[in-house]
Amino acid sequence: MVTVRIWDLPTRLFHWLLAACVIALVITGQLGGDAMVWHFRLGFTVLTLLLFRLLWGFVGGHWSRWAQLVLWPGQALAYLQGRSVRVWVGHNPLGSWSVLLMLAVLLLQVSTGLVSDDEIASAGPLTSLVSGNTVTLATAWHKGPGKWVLLALVLTHLGAIVWYKLRKAQPLVAAMLHGDKAVPDGVPASRDNMLQRAWGLVLLLLCVAGVRWLVQLGG
Repeated sequence: MVTVRIWDLPTRLFHWLLAACVIALVITGQLGGDAMVWHFRLGFTVLTLLLFRLLWGFVGGHWSRWAQLVLWPGQALAYLQGRSVRVWVGHNPLGSWSVLLMLAVLLLQVSTGLVSDDEIASAGPLTSLVSGNTVTLATAWHKGPGKWVLLALVLTHLGAIVWYKLRKAQPLVAAMLHGDKAVPDGVPASRDNMLQRAWGLVLLLLCVAGVRWLVQLGG
């Protein structure tokens, strides 16, 4: 076994920033009132991070790319049944599906937030661009099922981390902190040099500009 860089710095920063923002979003959403100012700011931040991750999945480090996700249903079933003996370097089949589901739910949640209106004091910046019926449906999802689905996914994610640590002795948190994992010899490493990180910063700034432009569409 050798130590190899699996998660590049942009991927790790995305992960922890997203986790912090989601926690803060839940808190500010529950507080309401003046906290909603920060709720919207955090929502814009999450949208920026999601756009970055979608693009980074095409140009990021080897193990951060979408091509490395294991999405064949048969492999996921074999993994769940304990029939898979393969050493999974990046995301295992279950983790791969979890990543897609989490990103999809978050994208839906922030998208509906952009066109939601509580009819009291807070309204998304793009509500004027859609119909009243769309605003009603988006608000109902954002404040109801969407919130609970997201919370369920977060709790499931945390539970999986604890399970892997206790039952399989896999320190998933540590790997996402320093980026390295002990893997069989010959496993390719993710590129994580200064040029790669600079490219990640440029991509992030482009996503910031894109979200800023989107938010301003509603006037």
